[in-house]
Amino acid sequence: MTAYTINLDVISKIDDEKFYQLCRHNPELKLEQNQKGELIIMSPTGGETGKSNAELIADFVIWNRQKKLGYIFDSSTCFKLPKGSNRSPDVAYIKKERWNKLTEEEKRKFSPIAPDFVLELMSKTDSLKDTQQKMEEYIDNEIKLGWLINPEKKQVEIYRQGQKKEVLDHPKTISGESILPDFTLDLSLIW
Repeated sequence: MTAYTINLDVISKIDDEKFYQLCRHNPELKLEQNQKGELIIMSPTGGETGKSNAELIADFVIWNRQKKLGYIFDSSTCFKLPKGSNRSPDVAYIKKERWNKLTEEEKRKFSPIAPDFVLELMSKTDSLKDTQQKMEEYIDNEIKLGWLINPEKKQVEIYRQGQKKEVLDHPKTISGESILPDFTLDLSLIW
């Protein structure tokens, strides 16, 4: 997926409501906004990445239906993160008690909450450096656990609050740790 970053500060500052309206009036575009306020326009994924993402989200949904601990969100969901960015991870999870504290309007719009867990699945056209910066931004915004899955290199980068990034080469499975209790992702679906 190719992403283009546009700095619109010379024209106008895009506040939360303007960003929300921009997205609503341009539903054919996948937009994000980083902590600097820059607008990020992303292209759709290709078939292989879309198929893999569907497989991933299915595993999370099945686990969540059994555990009933929170809510799973897909890549179309945009979250307003604490330090100002608006991001749409490929998969996100929020504990039920945290989600239920939001108002109905906050749940309908771009929810002002940092997920407990995020996953980014790289496609061949993604920039590793940009995706790693996005993962660091997630952790900087109170997300407790993040996985960056790189199918081409068969690597998983694990991001945790207050810890250094861990890189796993060719793992067969990965554990959700205490954030996703008893969840294990079978990576044979990806590679």
